[in-house]
Amino acid sequence: MPSSVLFVCSGNICRSPTAEAVFRARVEREGLGSLIKADSAGTGDYHAGEPPDRRAIMSAQRRGYDLTPLRARQVEPRDFQRFNWIMAMDRDHLRILTAIKPASFNGFLGLFMDFAPELGVREVPDPYFGGLDGFERVLDLTERASAGLLAVLRTEIDRAPA
Repeated sequence: MPSSVLFVCSGNICRSPTAEAVFRARVEREGLGSLIKADSAGTGDYHAGEPPDRRAIMSAQRRGYDLTPLRARQVEPRDFQRFNWIMAMDRDHLRILTAIKPASFNGFLGLFMDFAPELGVREVPDPYFGGLDGFERVLDLTERASAGLLAVLRTEIDRAPA
């Protein structure tokens, strides 16, 4: 069964679409696109249907990631059926997701940055009210956490029966 990963932030226009694009690019580079799917969503619906923040798009493009096809959406109850890995960008998102998580969900729900423990950072900071350096920081963090998450998923894939 393919792994499916959902990245979640507040409005789905900065952190989570960046994480989705970074992770998806890494998955494709490793040739695992048919085995690992990625998406992103927000805990709120205030940007639903909108593209990512222009600063996120610009910063990502400089590193070779394309956020332009992505559109914001809100987390839905069915996401807990569609995804077996749900990554919160910060503790507030994790709290909200934990509160709406159905009892039947048996996947992973946790902080994305826990997949890069060597950084000593538990949360991806919200760059929305700052400058471009905040978006660069989000890229730095999501690149490292994506590598850690993919290593875990690769181990799962390698252990799965053929």
